[in-house]
Amino acid sequence: MAQDSKSDSYFDANYFKGYIALHNNDILGLIQGQPEGVILSWNKKTFGARAWEQSYNYPDYGVSFIYQDLKNPVLGNNFGLYGHYNFYFLNRNLMFRIGQGIAHTSNPFDREENPKNIAFGSKLLSSTYVMFQYKKERIFNRVGFEAGFSLIHYSNANFKSPNTSVNTIALSAGLTYNLEENSPEYIADIEKEKSTENIKYNLVFRSGLNQGDIIGTAQYPFYIISAYADKRLNQKSAIQIGTDVFFSNFLKEQIRFESTSLLENDVTGDEDYKRAGVFVGHELFVNKLSLITQLGYYVYYPFKFESRTYVRAGLKRYFGKKWFGALTLKSHGFSAEALEFGVGIRL
Repeated sequence: MAQDSKSDSYFDANYFKGYIALHNNDILGLIQGQPEGVILSWNKKTFGARAWEQSYNYPDYGVSFIYQDLKNPVLGNNFGLYGHYNFYFLNRNLMFRIGQGIAHTSNPFDREENPKNIAFGSKLLSSTYVMFQYKKERIFNRVGFEAGFSLIHYSNANFKSPNTSVNTIALSAGLTYNLEENSPEYIADIEKEKSTENIKYNLVFRSGLNQGDIIGTAQYPFYIISAYADKRLNQKSAIQIGTDVFFSNFLKEQIRFESTSLLENDVTGDEDYKRAGVFVGHELFVNKLSLITQLGYYVYYPFKFESRTYVRAGLKRYFGKKWFGALTLKSHGFSAEALEFGVGIRL
């Protein structure tokens, strides 16, 4: 039955322990011990039934759960739920996993009860984690072993201030358990799909809520209109060049605050809150999902906020040949500005 279904699944459980990386001096007082926790995962193997599976060396996909004790009562404990992919190298002995999901923190910032937690301004957080593991399956019947290191990131993308975020770097080790007694054989005889395309034109509308750096201010909606051209180079990759126009309403409050706070930074209060940028990007296609990364520069920048360069990274999901949805994070270096929800068309 396993040979006919060309499918297989397994569980893995990893314990990790490490330290919080000091990416921002403001969180130095929050780093007290060595965070530890567990990563529990269900994984579904692929065996080459579709061309993209063969192209990516038969990756796994699945869901995972993370519990983490941050070793500081101010920060509390985090619980996260993720979707992930596992990619394999070095004769499938090295596994690289990337997961994206939502986490809940037990003790977020509160002006009266927990004012020292400047890392998490809300209970719900966006979270990303990666793992690099040496992996050996079926060492003893269905049980295998894996070990390596992990990076876990938590941030609410400035949905609510404060939001300095936390990055954990940890060593990890665990066991795997295959649900099937035997795994199917890998398929390697599917012809490659057409890998190149003519230049395509994309129009995207993005929106969401965010808050400025001033704690206690309101959350404001933002709107972004993006237009760009892309050229698919091969089955996996496309390059992009385009422009963004930003309508970030939280900057209205930021401008008002700075112009009336005697900061002596030459802000008059008449500055325009809108911005416009140009960017170059890359899109990595994995089945109907793709990973996008873009580097932008503001060409219209009337009010100085963070840096003049920005980065966007996230996921796209195609619905048919033209329409797609996107979930992306826009940041300036390590400082997140917004979690963007987008819908677009590719022509």
